[in-house]
Amino acid sequence: MKNILIFYLICILNTSCGNDDNQFRNQELYFPPLEGNQWETISTESLSWNDTKISELLNFLETNNTRAFIILKDGKIVVEEYWGDNILGTANFNQNTIWYWASAGKTLTATLTGIAQENGLLNINDPTSNYLGSGWTSLISEKENLITVKDQLSMTTGLDYEVDNLDCTTANCLTYKADAGTQWYYHNAPYTLLRDVIESATQKDYNQYTNEKIENKIGMNGEWIANGSFNNVYWSTPRDMARFGLLMLNEGVWNETPVLTDSNYYNDMVNSSQSLNPSYGYLWWLNGKDSVILPSLDFALNIQLADNAPSDLVAGIGKNGQFVEFVPSQNLVVIRMGEAPDNSLVPIEFHNEMWAEISEVTTE
Repeated sequence: MKNILIFYLICILNTSCGNDDNQFRNQELYFPPLEGNQWETISTESLSWNDTKISELLNFLETNNTRAFIILKDGKIVVEEYWGDNILGTANFNQNTIWYWASAGKTLTATLTGIAQENGLLNINDPTSNYLGSGWTSLISEKENLITVKDQLSMTTGLDYEVDNLDCTTANCLTYKADAGTQWYYHNAPYTLLRDVIESATQKDYNQYTNEKIENKIGMNGEWIANGSFNNVYWSTPRDMARFGLLMLNEGVWNETPVLTDSNYYNDMVNSSQSLNPSYGYLWWLNGKDSVILPSLDFALNIQLADNAPSDLVAGIGKNGQFVEFVPSQNLVVIRMGEAPDNSLVPIEFHNEMWAEISEVTTE
């Protein structure tokens, strides 16, 4: 107790001591070694979870085309299951199988943007044209210069979404709909161009920068791979995705290794980035808000992202149900990789049903 009081006194007198909450959470979390397959587990029995509900959760996941599912509690594996074939049709999807993140990979880009800003290489409040040059859109200069890197992170560029291809990043596809900051729409093209912003600011290849700033520091192995003419999609194993989720749960610090240390940026990233869609931070989805604008919609629904999930859930969500998520209040990380559970582009209903099943398990 005396040492804790001394620590707090030092923090009060010294503003450079860091984020207290992060330091104490770090003491509660386990981090797997950077190399090898060792990862400590913890039983549902020791957590007083409802063990009889595990089979119902796993059956629900399997019948909904899940290929990989992981729950971490305090950094340790509680549930880890694999089903079916991998993307190439080879049997036995397992912890070493590579799978795509789809738009859940946007969360990696948000983190890399924060790291680049922390390193003084960019400022998210700058006009995007500072990094891509003038004429990256078809807008007149006055309107183009209203679009900032932060607008790209927040989905508020104001670019027209009633176009033939929402993935197209060429200037002729990027036309005016509204002033930046006055419209929210899940528009993929402005997000995709964050890769070019980061490469321009850092003068490094995107895979190289990801490897240097995140992967090497947390024992993660993955790769951005081109998908069509415009998109770049991140691929990794399920455990690699779990490592990233654990990093985000611990507010950008891996064990004692800082990855993203700008606490102001981190907090902005996982809180409402604007008032138009309070359920969206910087490329992360947020639960517990009064309304949400879902992908493909241009109007708000007076619901939260997932009624059955904890209110402080922070989620990376991708096509066909790729999820990287964490719950700070419970020290949980949840990973789901797989094929589409239903016909929706982003399976929001499945996501909510999944959390209903998880909640049955985690009820003590």
